[in-house]
Amino acid sequence: MEINTVNLTDLVPRNFNDLLESKGAIFIKRAGEENVRQVVVDVLCGNNLRASTEHLTRLRLGKLNAATFMIYLRGLQAAKDFSRQIPRIAFDNLTRRASKSEKELCKWMIGLTGKGVQNVLRDDDLQLKKYTDSFAANLKRLAAETEKDLGALQCRVKSTRGKDAIVDWHDMLSLFCTIGSQTLAIRGSEKSTYGKLFERLVLGSVFVALGFEQTSYPPAKTSKVFWLSSKIGEREADATLLVAPGQAIRFDLGFIGRGNPEITKDKVSRFERDMEINKRQFHSATCIIVDRVGEGSGLAEHAKRAGAKVIQMSMSYWPVELAQWLSDKFRYKSDVLNCPRTDLPALLKKKLSAVSFENFVQGLTVSNLEED
Repeated sequence: MEINTVNLTDLVPRNFNDLLESKGAIFIKRAGEENVRQVVVDVLCGNNLRASTEHLTRLRLGKLNAATFMIYLRGLQAAKDFSRQIPRIAFDNLTRRASKSEKELCKWMIGLTGKGVQNVLRDDDLQLKKYTDSFAANLKRLAAETEKDLGALQCRVKSTRGKDAIVDWHDMLSLFCTIGSQTLAIRGSEKSTYGKLFERLVLGSVFVALGFEQTSYPPAKTSKVFWLSSKIGEREADATLLVAPGQAIRFDLGFIGRGNPEITKDKVSRFERDMEINKRQFHSATCIIVDRVGEGSGLAEHAKRAGAKVIQMSMSYWPVELAQWLSDKFRYKSDVLNCPRTDLPALLKKKLSAVSFENFVQGLTVSNLEED
C-alpha cells in the first residue's frame, strides 16, 4: 500500500484524543477515583500538588507513549517507508484542515511543540516547509550514522492485529523523537491542567470533610452548603460557602508557590463584603488559600486588616486551621477540628470514601495540549 493512501486519522487509537484533552469527569475515570482521592488527601495533609500528581503524569505519559507506538506500528504495517514520509504528512496536516490532536501529533513527529512552531517557525508555512525538509535530511543522516556506529537493525514486531512490521533505525529514531517532544509538551502543560482540575477537587473535598454539602446555584438551602466557581458581583470566586443564614465565605485558591505577594494582597480584598443570594442578604468573608507565603510579605497583617483569612497549603494539616477559623469566626464546629493530627489522613479518607469527584468537575475541560 502506498503511503499517500494512508490517512493519519486511521492510525490513531480511539483513546488518543481523550489522553490529550477531555472533560474533567473523563480524566477522573481514566486516572481512577482511588488515585485521585489519594492525591487530594495528600494535598489536604500539606503535600505539594506537583509531587503528588507525578504518578498521574507518568500514567498518562505511559498511555500516550503506548498509543504513539501503535500509530507507528500501524503506519509501518500500511507502508514500509512510513517514518520516511512523516515530514510530508506533518507538513500537509499542519498547513491544511486537521483536528487539533492530529496537528499536535504532527508537531511532535517532527520534533516540535506548539511553542516551537510559534517561536522557531513563526507560524510561517514557507519556514515550515524548509524545516520539514531539513528534518527529513537530518534524520536520514542520523539513522545512517547510527547504523554505522551500532550496526544494522531489523526488528520484526508481531501484532495480534494486522501483519508484522519491520522496524529499522530510521523508524526507531523517528519514534524516539516523537515521544521526546510529546513528553516535553505534556509536562510543560501539566501545571495549568492540574491547577484547574485540583482547584475544584481540593476545595470540594475539604468542604465535604468539614460537613458541608455541595449544591447548585442558586441554592435552595441557606446554611452548610457550597458551590464551586461562580460570579456574584464583580469578581468570580473559586467557591462560595454558606455557613449559616446571612453568613457566607468566598474562596480563592491558587497552587502557585510563593507567587507575587502583591497579587495575593489584591485577592484578600477582591470580594464585596455584602452580597445578595436568592433575594437574601449575606455578609461575606474572604478566605485565600495559597501554596505558601513568602517571608516578609506582610500578607497576614494585610489580611487581618481586611477581615480576611489566608491559609497556606504547605502547612501540614491545613484543614484543621480552616476548621479553627470557622469555629472562631462563625462558631461552626466540625470533628476535623478536634481530630489528632496523626489521625487526620485516615479521617479524611473515611469522609471522602463515598465522594464522587466527578460532581466537583462537571463541565470542566482539562487539556494537555499547549495553547496556540
